[in-house]
Amino acid sequence: MSFFQRLAARARAADTLLCVGLDPHPGELAEDTAAAGAAACLRLIAATAPYAACYKPNAAFFERWGAAGFAALREVIAAVPDGVPVLLDAKRGDIASTADAYASAAFDALGADAITVSPYLGGDSVAPFSARADRGVFVLCKTSNPGSGDLQDLALAGSTPPLRLYEHLATLARGWNQADNVGLVVGATHPEALRAVRARAPELWILAPGVGAQGGDLAAAVTAGLRADGLGLLVSVSRGISRAGDPAAAARDLRDRINDFRKPFSNAGLELGAMHHDALADGLVDAACARFGSFTLKSGATSPIYLDLRRLVAHPALLRQVAGAYVDLLRALPFDHVAALPYAALPIGTAVALAGGWSLVYPRREAKEYGTRVAVEGVFVPGQRAVVLDDLATTGGSKVEAIERLTAAGLEVRDIVVLIDRESGARESLEAAGYGFHAVFTLRGLLARWRRSGRVSEADAERVLAFLAAGQGA
Repeated sequence: MSFFQRLAARARAADTLLCVGLDPHPGELAEDTAAAGAAACLRLIAATAPYAACYKPNAAFFERWGAAGFAALREVIAAVPDGVPVLLDAKRGDIASTADAYASAAFDALGADAITVSPYLGGDSVAPFSARADRGVFVLCKTSNPGSGDLQDLALAGSTPPLRLYEHLATLARGWNQADNVGLVVGATHPEALRAVRARAPELWILAPGVGAQGGDLAAAVTAGLRADGLGLLVSVSRGISRAGDPAAAARDLRDRINDFRKPFSNAGLELGAMHHDALADGLVDAACARFGSFTLKSGATSPIYLDLRRLVAHPALLRQVAGAYVDLLRALPFDHVAALPYAALPIGTAVALAGGWSLVYPRREAKEYGTRVAVEGVFVPGQRAVVLDDLATTGGSKVEAIERLTAAGLEVRDIVVLIDRESGARESLEAAGYGFHAVFTLRGLLARWRRSGRVSEADAERVLAFLAAGQGA
């Protein structure tokens, strides 16, 4: 398993995204010694272990004690329960043999699972750490300190649309993430930066320090930084736990509050680490369900990408994969029938109904003028619940029209599931109307996968991202 697969497994198993900082400040210790610092950290680990997705010891607070501090840090890392990753907060930033030595110290001598790294020297300063495929690297991107904007907010000359340095770094980090072991550090004190980085790096994990003592707002950070699958974010808290009268209660409360803000994301279904979703994403390009070039849309806009899921009927194996992805999302939802929307989603809905063993209904575009004259085909009882299935979502308008036909026939609708969210406002409009919206993929998430597999050129991918950023849809 890669580092982030292990981290995701821990996050799911303990239902937590809380990263507990281990920072033995001199003022918090009975005496300023390495032994006292280690003892304080061990007590904190014992108290918070049920609630921690990860532990983050700060190397500086141990290194100041010299050799005794190094030994204390190794003891603290070894005391973390099996299955809980340890992220060493060391912010190393060098190249070549020096960086190799730093990596060996962190991963071999100390036993850490991941480390924070400064990328100021470029990719050369990250590669010696990311080369260790079983270990993780969190690259400083937009840090939580007030002075971060001195450099990180600088606009890049010649970029269209204008890009800040930290946004460019997020794009670079995606290219460095060859072994699913590179993430980013973005301060919770900058929710607008979290949102921008998430948009540019939809698949990467983000470490978000700054909640609590530094003034970061938990709700804003979680909402801006979460991945669409409800993972992808570590909320780091140190003093807010270590200085609490009851550290266990403080950690539990933080875990629960984070989870409250995660609920809207819990069924979004963007499993970016799942291998079968990578294969499915690539299959969509191979079957020409996604094509790149210049296409005139119904709206009249010219798009650099065209999505045509009607072609799935010609690829039974791919259609079966698509149905399986829907089924993964649907198993978490309460419903009596799946309701596929004509026309592109009808074969998808049939495949989903067969795969899940569910009853299929569908609203007709026009009511029959003969025979039963029904507006909704299928067998159902008024008052039963249907979950709407469609292939794509753009603005959400067509979904609302279909839901009106279903509800007029007596069915209740609370959720909509699609294969691809084209990120053109559907989620916002449908959720504002009171519906749950769930997508297997977002278009940006697909682009990230296609970039990794070489299915899309960097030039085409950037054109699509610019198109989305301009708010034109796809």
